[in-house]
Amino acid sequence: MNEFVETVMSAPFLATMLAAVSAFATILAVVLPALARDQMNQRMRVMALERDKLRSQRLSELGKERAGKAKLRQTSKGFMRQIVDRFDLRKQFDNDELRNKLKMAGLRGEAPLVAFMFFRAAAPPLALAIALFYLFVLSESATSTTMKLVYAVAAAAAGYYLPTIFIENLAQKRQHAIKLAFPEALDMLLICVQSGMSVEASFGKVAKEVANQSVELAEELSLTTAELSYLPDRRVAFENLAKRTALPSVKTVTTALVQAERYGTPVGQALRVMAKENRDMRMAEAEKKAAALPPKLTVPMILFFLPVLFVVILGPAAISFWKMQ
Repeated sequence: MNEFVETVMSAPFLATMLAAVSAFATILAVVLPALARDQMNQRMRVMALERDKLRSQRLSELGKERAGKAKLRQTSKGFMRQIVDRFDLRKQFDNDELRNKLKMAGLRGEAPLVAFMFFRAAAPPLALAIALFYLFVLSESATSTTMKLVYAVAAAAAGYYLPTIFIENLAQKRQHAIKLAFPEALDMLLICVQSGMSVEASFGKVAKEVANQSVELAEELSLTTAELSYLPDRRVAFENLAKRTALPSVKTVTTALVQAERYGTPVGQALRVMAKENRDMRMAEAEKKAAALPPKLTVPMILFFLPVLFVVILGPAAISFWKMQ
């Protein structure tokens, strides 16, 4: 063991490992951009499928859909679907709140819903089995059997909430991305409306332009464009946008658009006011973060900056003093 530790801690071995890690990182930096998928094109294809679904539903309501037409959205099949149907998990988990959370996370269709219900039911026993195997087989600690069972039950409880936490984290990341790009998108929407374009055409144009900055916002705007084109009530399309994003700024804009549609007020004027408010809100948030920076830097300065500063200032004097002795 001592020879192994000395070999691992030796300078040639550490230099070799550092060179290997550097070479691997260089290869990843060169290869990964070439292998990365085009997320924007993928999301736009998803939105095309969503638009086709809305068109299909609208035509079916009007009685113009042909018999035997193939479904445009693929439903979930396989092992997870069988488990969900066999144990009737829809009755326990499927509700409007869950569907809204999945939409907020960018997960639409039947497959994400089935996957969530499957993992919500399968994660607790799986976490319990893994915890029991680790505590009673792999672990060599002197913990009592009762405490090991308590830990295993706690792991099962954590497994029950893990899918929900995962969905909430996805929704928060998506909301953050939409929130960053929304002021610019609102400015572009105002320009399109003032140039004489309709609201539907403006949403579609902005969705294409903002895709390079935020794929998530482009996806939501594309879906809103489809809903404005095919839903009988335009108010529902704006309300769905606010519900999917769950952002106060987006909800304020959609409320203004709904009021403009209802009372006939100019849409450009409402968008101009909303754009100014969103810019002011973003500036206020940036100023708030800047004001909170000095307190956050206090601890790092005390722990890291000041000791180094003292060494740099007092080090030469200490060396000169020792030489005089």
